[in-house]
Amino acid sequence: MPNLIQLLPTHIANQIAAGEVIQRPGSAVKELLENAVDAGATEIKLIVEDAGKAILQVVDNGKGMSEEDARNCFERHATSKITGIEDLQKIKTMGFRGEALASVAAVSQVLLRTRREEDELGTEIEIENSKVLRQGPCSCSIGSSISMKNLFFNVPARRNFLKSNVVELKHITDEFIRVALAFPNIFFSLSSNGQEVFHLDKGTLKQRVVQLMGNTYATKLVQVDEKTDYLDITGFIGKPETAKKTRGDQYLFVNNRFVRNAYLNHAIVSAYEELIPQGSFPFFALYIDLDPAHVDVNVHPTKQEIKFQDEKLVYAFIKSAIRHSLAQFSIAPAIDFGLDAGIQQMDAISKPFTQPQQDEVRSSGLYKSFVGRNQAHRIESSSNLSSWRDFFDQAPKSQLAEQSTFQDFQPKPGNPFQSSSDNEVPRALGVNGQSSIHQIHLSYVVFEQPVGMTIMHQQLAHQQVLFEKFNASWQGKGMTIQQNLFPIAIQLSPTDAQLLQSILPDLLQMGYQLEPFGNNAFLLQGSPADHPSENNQSVIEMVLEDVKDAASTLHQSYKEKIAKTLAKKHAVKAGKKLDEMEMLDLVERLSLCSNTTTHFDGKPIYVEVKNDYLNDIFRV
Repeated sequence: MPNLIQLLPTHIANQIAAGEVIQRPGSAVKELLENAVDAGATEIKLIVEDAGKAILQVVDNGKGMSEEDARNCFERHATSKITGIEDLQKIKTMGFRGEALASVAAVSQVLLRTRREEDELGTEIEIENSKVLRQGPCSCSIGSSISMKNLFFNVPARRNFLKSNVVELKHITDEFIRVALAFPNIFFSLSSNGQEVFHLDKGTLKQRVVQLMGNTYATKLVQVDEKTDYLDITGFIGKPETAKKTRGDQYLFVNNRFVRNAYLNHAIVSAYEELIPQGSFPFFALYIDLDPAHVDVNVHPTKQEIKFQDEKLVYAFIKSAIRHSLAQFSIAPAIDFGLDAGIQQMDAISKPFTQPQQDEVRSSGLYKSFVGRNQAHRIESSSNLSSWRDFFDQAPKSQLAEQSTFQDFQPKPGNPFQSSSDNEVPRALGVNGQSSIHQIHLSYVVFEQPVGMTIMHQQLAHQQVLFEKFNASWQGKGMTIQQNLFPIAIQLSPTDAQLLQSILPDLLQMGYQLEPFGNNAFLLQGSPADHPSENNQSVIEMVLEDVKDAASTLHQSYKEKIAKTLAKKHAVKAGKKLDEMEMLDLVERLSLCSNTTTHFDGKPIYVEVKNDYLNDIFRV
């Protein structure tokens, strides 16, 4: 019988290996940018078209390569950063495996132009499917320019698994930001489809953070700077108000390498204990520098997962450093009267407190209530209160009923609170006077049923009503838009602006008319007519956070997340007083919903208490 085991052809082996390193265009961006950094570049430009599926190019002004090096760099395990096994114990460069360019060449059409400073002419190499098609001299600038076209052109199955351009461009942007944050002393730029998205001049770390996250972060950063014999921790953390619902703006670097480590992330978040709501995540860009011998970075092909020699010690250092910074910069709210010069000019401070004035104060009932024993609830009688009833009798009474909060719905037949033995609807019960509806604790709506009573949570009920209304607008003609008298300018970070640009048609369907205004700004020209909001920018920011969260959730579309966010933002809150008509209206509107018993977050909207249950409790 013939032998079964055979050696794979080189191009197939390269494609299999490439699957570990190049999973999507963002993976190639990471590898190419890191190679440019290792080449000593001070200016790095990233150019993408069609979210990297058509063209992905990195141009740098590094030291370049010779003709022979340019050819060898595409071979597997070819590297200039490791010469012996001992070098693995002291890795300080970004790349070292020698797999990046070989993997890129295995799954795309690559064109490399490179030149050293001492060479008059550069070298041009064209590779396709790991095979060199053309190699020769060329005229080019000092440094390297490597472009990859038609990613996964020879692996159609892998190309079919790529996501939409919006998702893939977000992954590219994420990788770009991570490298740019690690090296603020290098100029970076990112252009997508001919439009410059980022232009990051070299500067300090704080300047780089503000460039990437937006100008609003300029006053919301707290510096971390702790140096020990074992490691150094530097960088910036966000004040509690920067906390968001997603983990997107969290960057942890070890020896300038971006890493993922849930254990150390827990140390950072736990340092914010009692400062941010549960389930929120603060911004941080932290840099840990320690001896490379204490870290193993050769754990995963992407080099984003590492192991520490003593992880518990690093955990303790990080948590202590962040708590120290938060305490040092007095993050807890405080009132500083010294900041207001007007207070110093008040009579109580600028003029002397004379003896007659002191005697007058001591004789007052207010003073005695503070200094006397058992006088905390003492109320001094006064003849001026004899006609207190007249004050209320003369008060004008409003003749206008408050407008219902729920007028934006159209009634339809149906009733979620209908018991198995009765067909009456709650509104009919109230109108006939045979039943009553009440609000308790400004949060619950309680009304009678023929076989018991129903207790409904007003906020959850209204959220469910609004959710189904917003969700239905995707299939209908959309929400009615009320034009703003004066457009509202909304300033966002470059990343959020890019994401918002991609969902503008969807927001228009939901009633939010936004137009680009340049420099990561948008003008809000109109908002949903039935749902006015005092702070539309906060609504847009909440939508963006939920869209980011939906990008990592496979079973839930971001459109549904938008509907949920808007429903929570516009629904009546617990603690708001409702009149009888508003309560009846809410019950009827809920009866129109397709899902009336369970909130979209899985919570019960109401509970029913049967008479039989009450009779059992009281044994009657």
